[in-house]
Amino acid sequence: MRHEFENCTIPFFLCPANPSFMFFYLSQFLSFLAMPLTLVLILILSGAIYYRKKWGKKILWLGIALLLFFTNPFLSNLALLAWEPDFKSFEEIETHEIGIVLTGVTNLSKTAYDRTFFNKGADRITHALQLYRMGKIKKILITGGQGLNPVNPQSEAELLQRFLIMTGMPEEDIWIEDQSKNTAQNAQFTKEFLAQKGIDTNQEFVLITSAFHMYRAQACFDKVGLKTETFPTDYYSHDVKYDIPSLLFPDSFSLEYWTKLFKEWLGILVYKLAGYL
Repeated sequence: MRHEFENCTIPFFLCPANPSFMFFYLSQFLSFLAMPLTLVLILILSGAIYYRKKWGKKILWLGIALLLFFTNPFLSNLALLAWEPDFKSFEEIETHEIGIVLTGVTNLSKTAYDRTFFNKGADRITHALQLYRMGKIKKILITGGQGLNPVNPQSEAELLQRFLIMTGMPEEDIWIEDQSKNTAQNAQFTKEFLAQKGIDTNQEFVLITSAFHMYRAQACFDKVGLKTETFPTDYYSHDVKYDIPSLLFPDSFSLEYWTKLFKEWLGILVYKLAGYL
């Protein structure tokens, strides 16, 4: 598999020929500007500086109000419930040849060669394994490389392959695509990988990724012409609770959840501008 950035003579993550370069740093910059905490800090600091002015007081109180809004666990959970698609039972999934697992669940900042360190989202791969054990999928294709500025010589796909082999899954049933750097490349490089393997790309595949990320992932696979049945995992939302802590107590995790949602929404916007969706 050959891609246009392979001829670049400077580090990969700085190469202008790398199609991920501009969009990665653009999305990072937009994310910084539009994140809830950034907006709150700008409003509160501006209001404090210009407190003597009438509009300064209004900006300060607006910043405080938004801080209370974004740290309310009840409201953040409602937003997640509205965004994340419902999970599917294992029984309702029809038998498919291949399940495609998107990476983004391992801790690549910690290098080890005898184990796999997981971040949140490990059920992307554990649920894929469960689908395999139930006979719902016959092979697992893991797609995902190292990111734009790797510190670990191993790819995520390799780490997850190692985990599956450790569980006793036959190595011949585990395929890895370890060159992609983002969701758009997950889709593009997966299609190329399947074509090279002589796999019929007109069939339907099971797409396995986090629920909050499923809209963008499926749209990317639709864009390259791969038909998928979605199997969302890794939920941030939970059943609605009406207790006092959920309704009234500020929670730093709620701010983190809003941040994830804002990043995902901005990512979708950037992908649409780039023509990935």
